[in-house]
Amino acid sequence: MTGHVLELFHRIADPPSAVARRYVVDYALEDRVRFRNVAFPEAEAAWRELGGHSTPALWDGEHLHQGAEAVVARLQAVVNLGRDT
Repeated sequence: MTGHVLELFHRIADPPSAVARRYVVDYALEDRVRFRNVAFPEAEAAWRELGGHSTPALWDGEHLHQGAEAVVARLQAVVNLGRDT
């Protein structure tokens, strides 16, 4: 890690968001991923500012990966490569 935390924008009742949250927990990435519930105005504003239109969405400091498949693929890179880029 280069010091920044990945941000996972999600909705509690959204099944695809649950897939992404479960991946974070199953692979013990809680220290690398900050959960941001878009039900809260601050999180929603940040997500929208980054171009967010669907959840889950993962901000890695450069790109917003949207949709469960894209988010999990990005998180797999963190796990498999041991890096966040």
